[in-house]
Amino acid sequence: MRRAVYAGSFDPVTNGHLWMIEQGVKLFDELIVAMGENPDKRYTFGSDERLHLLREATSHLPHLRVESFANQFLVRYAKSVGANYILRGVRTASDYEFERTMRYINGDLFGDIETVFLMPPREIAEVSSTMVKGLVGPEGWQDVVRKYVPEPVYQRLLQQEAD
Repeated sequence: MRRAVYAGSFDPVTNGHLWMIEQGVKLFDELIVAMGENPDKRYTFGSDERLHLLREATSHLPHLRVESFANQFLVRYAKSVGANYILRGVRTASDYEFERTMRYINGDLFGDIETVFLMPPREIAEVSSTMVKGLVGPEGWQDVVRKYVPEPVYQRLLQQEAD
């Protein structure tokens, strides 16, 4: 069985994340989407809400599990769930440099877990959670942000802005 882990903080999940997840479902027998917790990061949405939005945005996909993990290396988490692969997205040269280094470190720890890199299409290549959060607020943000996030996330951002 080809089982992969695709991890992120998903604060919030974007159409870029969704593209990666959809590709992962096509490539692997099972994909585990793992929401990581970084104690040094300040999140817009709490853990439960991020998991809920991630599950809503991916509910149409087969062979998919959404889980969370904290306080461990991604490769160690992948090993603990029986994954043979780690799925990572590469949008920029700096992403590539970081991910290449992590691939080698992960290989040193668990050489039997391969890292697979995907490059998103141009229209979503620059989409990131940080970018989306930065777009919320100015007049007309709704029309801009709607292009970059799944519907459940868009609805939650509208609700959050109204509160």
